[in-house]
Formats: sequence, C-alpha cells, structure tokens
Amino acid sequence: MNQSFPLQRSHPDELLVGLVSVSDRASSGVYQDQGIPALAEWLGLALTRPAQIVSRLIPDSRPGIADALRELVDVARCDLVLTTGGTGPARRDVTPEATLDVATREMPGFGEQMRQVSLAFVPTAILSRQVAVIREIADHAALIINLPGQPKAIRETLEGLRGEDGSVRVPGVFAAVPYCLDLIGGPYIDTHESVVKSFRPKSARRS
Repeated sequence: MNQSFPLQRSHPDELLVGLVSVSDRASSGVYQDQGIPALAEWLGLALTRPAQIVSRLIPDSRPGIADALRELVDVARCDLVLTTGGTGPARRDVTPEATLDVATREMPGFGEQMRQVSLAFVPTAILSRQVAVIREIADHAALIINLPGQPKAIRETLEGLRGEDGSVRVPGVFAAVPYCLDLIGGPYIDTHESVVKSFRPKSARRS
C-alpha cells in the first residue's frame, strides 16, 4: 500500500491498523500470503466502523520485523498492530522476540488466552509463543498482538470458542482490545456482537 505517513484519520474514532505477515516463502513469492487478507476481512466483519489499514509482508528476520513494528507505530501512528506468522518453535520463528524488542510493556494475558482458545481445537497450541505488548513513544501508544499464521486459527483466537447454541464458551482476545485501546489513549471502537462482543466496564461505555 502506498499510504503517506503519518496516516490521517477521517474521523476521531477511526482505527488505524498495521497488519504484518511474517513469512520467508510468502515474502519471496513462493506462495501467496493468506494472513493479511484474512486479517483485513475479519476486521471488516468485526468492527462497527471501518478501519484504515496499512500492511507489510516481510521475511522471518528479527531486525526486519522490529523495524516494521517501529515504523507502523512511530511513523504511521497505528493504534493497533496485528502480526501473523513466525510464532512457533522453529529456528526461523522470531516474531515474539522481535515484538519484545520494541515493547514498552508486556500484556501477557493475550498470549495466555490465545493458547487457551487454540487448545480447544488442537493440542499443539502449547507450541505457540504469541505475545502482546504496548509500545509507547512520547505522544502515542499502540497495542501489538502476535497472531497465528493460519486464517482459521486467526479467526478462532480473535473470536473465541462458541457452543452449539452460539454462546461463548472461551472468549476470544479481541473482546478486550477496544477497552485496552481506550486505556492507552486510542480511538473508541466497537464490534458487532455476532462476530465478537467487546467488553467495557459500564463507566467506560458510550451511550
């Protein structure tokens, strides 16, 4: 995408999102990336107000990933950055390390909950090393979340696990994202409950 930076909001509560797909093979053209399209599609379904999105497709390089995250937060001024790929135990999987390299504070609950959701589907979820962090600069802060590499797993960890009657059995991590953005000074966003129900204390909700 050829956006100029910093991104300009069309509305004070427009969400600015950075999407980063980390893959040696997809970034070199061996196969088509599926992570960024899956994330963009899911955000379009989940958010009540469309987000402005900028994306990066990059190889599994710790310095390169860290540079992309800094650019999206510090220069593009994204409120939320979602990465996909590079979170397993293979030697080239360094997305969590690169994310921690740019972190101001860790948000361990996100990784814990993503693994909890994924364990309901596959036992190998314990091999996942996703992290989430806050990156703060002088006048801006952003939430960065590592997500799995497969579109199905991305959707499951964001939405959570539902029972046959449609009730939420295990909450997805995106339910906590809107209130987290409130707390770090980001825009006020909300979600369609049919996809994922966002949670805020009553005192933080707008009428």
